[in-house]
Amino acid sequence: MVLAENQKIRIESRAENMILVERMIEDVCDLFNISEDYYGNILVAITEAVNNAIYHGNMANPNKNIDIFFKSFPNHISFIVKDEGAGFNFNNLPDPTNPENIEKPNGRGVFLMRKLADKVSFEDNGSKVVLEFKMAAN
Repeated sequence: MVLAENQKIRIESRAENMILVERMIEDVCDLFNISEDYYGNILVAITEAVNNAIYHGNMANPNKNIDIFFKSFPNHISFIVKDEGAGFNFNNLPDPTNPENIEKPNGRGVFLMRKLADKVSFEDNGSKVVLEFKMAAN
């Protein structure tokens, strides 16, 4: 895959399409010579966003798509993950580190994205997430 400064891929809401997202992330990190540690942060944050889009946004409906955009800027790189769902209340999520939530099998995706990306913002009622990673971290 040859990357430009801006790129978009579209995948169907199927778990097996995560390999395409992982390849895109790998290509971006190779292109910008991102360190291995920072690559791990980017990989986990973006795959969490895409998993949320598949399972929560599009309800694992293979007839719905997810668009993943990549953009580069002088000081950072940005990924946008957009699903076809109605969105969610991203301001009122349970804290997965609270004792009553530790054993729950889900609820950590947004928490991880916020911990691993340098900036996370939600648009379109939460059906679109923008994750930014500073270039100075490599």
